[in-house]
Amino acid sequence: MNTVISDPGGTPGQQKESDTGIIAQGLARSFGTVQAVQSIDFRAAPGEVTALIGPNGSGKTTLLLMLASLLRPDAGTIRIQGLDPAGDPRAVRALLGWMPDTLSVWESLSSREILTTVAALYGIGKTQARMRAAELLEVVNLGQLADTPARVLSRGQAQRLSLARALINDPAVLLLDEPAGGLDPGARVQLRTLLRQLADSGKTVVISSHVLVELDEMADAAVFLSKGRTVRSQRLAEVSPQGRGYTISSLDLDALRRGLEANSLDASYEPNMENTGGLAKVKLPGEMQAAALLGLLVGAGVPITAFAPSSGLLEETYLSLEDEMP
Repeated sequence: MNTVISDPGGTPGQQKESDTGIIAQGLARSFGTVQAVQSIDFRAAPGEVTALIGPNGSGKTTLLLMLASLLRPDAGTIRIQGLDPAGDPRAVRALLGWMPDTLSVWESLSSREILTTVAALYGIGKTQARMRAAELLEVVNLGQLADTPARVLSRGQAQRLSLARALINDPAVLLLDEPAGGLDPGARVQLRTLLRQLADSGKTVVISSHVLVELDEMADAAVFLSKGRTVRSQRLAEVSPQGRGYTISSLDLDALRRGLEANSLDASYEPNMENTGGLAKVKLPGEMQAAALLGLLVGAGVPITAFAPSSGLLEETYLSLEDEMP
């Protein structure tokens, strides 16, 4: 995926904080007797990628639908660039790019025709629509399939077309529900790069995904949900100081055990049945302590073969929140 041309539309410093990005407070939404969202507060700032994280049934998709003005909340308030989706959905939709987890398309139309048709719905003229469609098809690497009927697209190709459709109006706010679904590894890397570029251009980017490792590499902030409630809102820069689990592999497990005990560290151990090596898992306060421990172990002659975090930053936080989740 190549760089997409966009215009962030003004200087953020010229707007009030309440008029930029997304601010949602006290959201609730029920479907009959099922309360999908009970109490969600959500904030996403322009120029950033905000990750929306939670297990199935936590309310992520319902929240995104409310932000996209496709569902009206039973309670609470939403402001998109200072506008109320419930009170003025037309104005809000002009600012939004919405990518659902599955793409519904006109199967007989080509990718180019789908994009130009959607552009027309936004009031974009024919000439500009053709130019924009051609640009976005190259951005999502569908240029060679521009005139192929959508019904023959693979799952990954349909996802890329869905992203192009969400970008057709050059939105200020981008809402993405599982955007990496069906993408191959190379396309996932390109997606991460593109979304980072879009955020850096000043757009507000919100992503719901189960692949937390990928979010680690592009998110600036995260909002954790459980059973329709906000459990925590956190910036990625705040995650590391909380402490992380590290996995240490060694050719000599006994030497590794002695080295950790000498530094008063509790650890769990897993021997390698084929030799005297194995691994230990230990919790450390931060990267500086991890670097210091590695130096001490190597200095003590412990044959270390691997020393790395046991999980990503967001996964670490998510697992630590399980006890707090309602």
